Amino acid sequence: MSAKPHIRLKAGESLRNAWPTTDSFQNFEARVGIGADNMLSGSTYGYNPVSRNRIKIEWVYRGSWIAGKAVDCVAEDMTRAGIEIQSVIDPSDMKIFGKELSRLQVWPGLQDSIKWARLYGGGAAFLMIAGQDPETPLKLDRIGRDQFKGIYAFDRWALWPDMNRLVTELGPYLGTPEFYDIMPDVQTGLPKLRIHYTRLVRLAGVKLPFWQRIWEMHWGQSVLERLWDRLVSFDSTTLGASQLVFKAHLRTVKIDGLRDLIALGGDAMNGLVKQMEFIRKFQSNEGLTVLDAKDEFEATQYTFSGLDAVLLQLGQQLSGALDIPLVRLFGQSPAGLNSTGESDLRNYYDGINQRQETDIRTGAEKIYECAFRSKFGMAPPADWELVFRPLWQMSDEQEAEVTARTTESVVSAYEAQIIKRSTALKELKEISQTTGTFSNISDEEIEEAENDPPPSPEALGLELPAPAPLGGPQAKGKPGANANPKGGA
Repeated sequence: MSAKPHIRLKAGESLRNAWPTTDSFQNFEARVGIGADNMLSGSTYGYNPVSRNRIKIEWVYRGSWIAGKAVDCVAEDMTRAGIEIQSVIDPSDMKIFGKELSRLQVWPGLQDSIKWARLYGGGAAFLMIAGQDPETPLKLDRIGRDQFKGIYAFDRWALWPDMNRLVTELGPYLGTPEFYDIMPDVQTGLPKLRIHYTRLVRLAGVKLPFWQRIWEMHWGQSVLERLWDRLVSFDSTTLGASQLVFKAHLRTVKIDGLRDLIALGGDAMNGLVKQMEFIRKFQSNEGLTVLDAKDEFEATQYTFSGLDAVLLQLGQQLSGALDIPLVRLFGQSPAGLNSTGESDLRNYYDGINQRQETDIRTGAEKIYECAFRSKFGMAPPADWELVFRPLWQMSDEQEAEVTARTTESVVSAYEAQIIKRSTALKELKEISQTTGTFSNISDEEIEEAENDPPPSPEALGLELPAPAPLGGPQAKGKPGANANPKGGA
């Protein structure tokens, strides 16, 4: 139990005024600040683990389009452009390998794994390799031809982690479950398997600190959990605004003796209903209303000003909570002068690239190597490198400008003999990854340029002294100086 601070009171000073505040602003007289007996002091944060409520999570995913976009957008963008392989592999073999990846539905399967991880807080892509026991560790060098059959997407509710068998090997998987069992009620067509963690590409929605991760069976939490209150507020406001359309104008009819007519019922009540139907029939867009002389009619018109601003503010909160710009989440450009959303998309795509590198880089490399060994029966080349294709695509004008500037710089450096011709060709081929130009420069041309002879002094702009005449410097200007003085030849 911690000791209370020792406070000395001055004459006439109360304990309330002398109590120190060290971590926030408080004014007890004005009741300003947290803990100053005001409405704000009653605010707190509750525990609402909706990630554990699978049924509710599925209902909101199926019933709310904004929840569906929150889950799907990032997963679709992370897998939309695919991966470019940088290697000396023959282009024809590369084309065959690309068709094999499409046939196995590798990217759609990985996309589903990311979606379910974001929705439920955890998911995994199972590497299906025929002829191997899933309970054993994956050994890539033992994958034979046509053994890799693609990937299968599991969510956290389909796999049961073995909490008693954790990975003890030092590395990125330390402390995670070593085995995952397919739940008995999951009908996938697969037998009830126990899967070793090396055969899974494990994904989490929102990563949690240690104890929270333990409580969630080493999974994360749904991306919808943090913004649940904002999600409810947005949908509630949208539906409330749409219902106001039915009450855009309220019409009131004052009928003399209405209470007696309702109590009496019968023909009198039927006559009242018939009168209302008569009014509704003839009250067209011309505004014709027929009433008894003693009846009164009033119409109240409502305005909807301000509702769009409320919805926009709620949408911006959702956009900020998900790190998805308005132009991608809602399909609309942000408000403001000269605002196109281009910079927002660039920042968003940079964030997508970061997610690709941190979340699926290791798994994608494992999947690609399995597919390559299965298709060609050998390991990938030593220079094998996977690069995520950028989502941001330049316009034709931007590509032409980048190509012109880069080409001019490379040519100027080559003409100044700062770089060799082979280096210039390499630099020009490098920009093909960005603009698509100079993609036909082959490795043979670059290798041939490596064997170019050194440039001549004239090409370098050097002036060499003229060669001395035969016989040495003393013979200059003396014809026959080299002849034999004795007259011999």
